[in-house]
Amino acid sequence: MESLYSEEHRALQDAFDTRKLADFLDKHHVQPAIGEMERAFIESRDMFFLSTVDPDGNPTVSYKGGPTGVVKVLGPNELAFPGFDGNGMFLSMGNVAGQGKVGLLFIDFETPHRLRVQGTARIVRDDPLLSEWAEAKYVVRVDVTKAWVNCPRYIHKHAKVEQSRYVPKPDAETPLAQWKRLDIVQEVISDADKARVAQEGVLDLDAYGAKVMQGEG
Repeated sequence: MESLYSEEHRALQDAFDTRKLADFLDKHHVQPAIGEMERAFIESRDMFFLSTVDPDGNPTVSYKGGPTGVVKVLGPNELAFPGFDGNGMFLSMGNVAGQGKVGLLFIDFETPHRLRVQGTARIVRDDPLLSEWAEAKYVVRVDVTKAWVNCPRYIHKHAKVEQSRYVPKPDAETPLAQWKRLDIVQEVISDADKARVAQEGVLDLDAYGAKVMQGEG
């Protein structure tokens, strides 16, 4: 398996006397596939962080939330997750379509525990797994090249209060995102969203801001 480290990593390891430790972790800790314990952890999560890079090498990191099991492990070297309705920018997915390289970070803030995954991703719009997630627009499949557990030492403990009401559920209408009710976006949202806004009412910035401060954004 190819090493995680470049010359720049090595220079810092030497400067801080961690090369032996880094070599040990690279050899014994970083794995070329997802094991059964890692599979169970990934599929118990309802959120993860996704990192991608644009054509100029600029990184972006996105929070991805969904139902418990939002990421499915399809095998030792493949996982998949859904694409839900978003803000229309497609920053992460544009990077996936263009560059493909991704990093995924799974965290349990209550235990705490965390797992890193690296690989190459692709968007599949007619994937047979679409029906596995309510309201999924497409599926992202990741060919996994590396996976490893990270030390949880600096993870602050947080207790989960409740799952977001915006997570799509089978046989239930998902609430309209409140920002889609903003008066300043009415000319650019979809006709379907405009129809729902007509039922729920338009918000000005002050009204929307009040909802955000109350956790209703």
